[in-house]
Amino acid sequence: MLEVAAVVAGFALLVWAGDKFVLGAAGLAKLLGVAPIIIGMVIVGFGTSAPEMLVSAIAAWDGSSGLAVGNAIGSNITNIALVLGATVLIAPLAVHSKLLRREYPVLFIINIVALLLLLDQRLDLLDGIVLLIGLFLFVMWMIKLAKSSPKSDPLSQEIKQEMPKGVSLPAALLWLAVGLVLLSLGARLVVWGGEGIARALGVSDLVIGLTIVAIGTSLPELVASIMSARKNEHDLALGNIIGSNMFNLLGVLGIAAVIHPATIEAAALYRDFPVMIFLTLVLIIMSRSKAGPEGTLTRTKGSLLLTVYILYMIALYLSTKAAA
Repeated sequence: MLEVAAVVAGFALLVWAGDKFVLGAAGLAKLLGVAPIIIGMVIVGFGTSAPEMLVSAIAAWDGSSGLAVGNAIGSNITNIALVLGATVLIAPLAVHSKLLRREYPVLFIINIVALLLLLDQRLDLLDGIVLLIGLFLFVMWMIKLAKSSPKSDPLSQEIKQEMPKGVSLPAALLWLAVGLVLLSLGARLVVWGGEGIARALGVSDLVIGLTIVAIGTSLPELVASIMSARKNEHDLALGNIIGSNMFNLLGVLGIAAVIHPATIEAAALYRDFPVMIFLTLVLIIMSRSKAGPEGTLTRTKGSLLLTVYILYMIALYLSTKAAA
């Protein structure tokens, strides 16, 4: 019960502190004259992935690399199947931004590169360096893309509307510091509790990372996407998920590899990675389709995504039970 309480408390801290961290970072960037589109695509994207990064970094430091890897893969699966599925059920999304359409192939390529790096079942230092270099190049590409985007792009307009207003420099620095400290504390609670739950249930830390931890660290994306959808900021709702998935594969896996190289469970490659890549392809196909009176991503498609997530959870349970 203590471990469960630690996980719940850790998730609550991650959600609250993540929001304040993003507020501080975005407010500071705005005061420094950074363009809103760059703040929205890069700084906020990084901020919403901060829980995954810190949880995986601490897990890797503790030697629980399976939890770190499971968190990265599981968060991406959760973001598309659960977060986007639930968001679309609440408010169907019509995607108009050309910026997002340029990101789809990049997201798919990142999925494939991450898979190829892990085919030897090792997450080593070289893999981490490659992924972190990829993260740097990705951020540079995002900045270039943001600068060249027309001001009339729907995503640019939605980001501009969501920029923090009236945040002073001391307040921005305070929220940035408070957010970072509490994110670290929340991540520590989640990792400690997750490791304890894994021992109590007799399952691997990979499974805990794919399920409990992945759902918890995806809560900021869930809140951000639902709020954006309810405000009719459809492109921003989807952009949160796409950006987070890119940061997860490049940043979360990269940081874990650099901190503590480790062997990867074979199940992550033949069971979990294919599901993640399949859902990425489904997202691309669904987002490009023009069919449906309710928008590009309809409630029917949201139901299908949630169904896939439920089936994946069942398959995960059965495979874990069979291995016990």
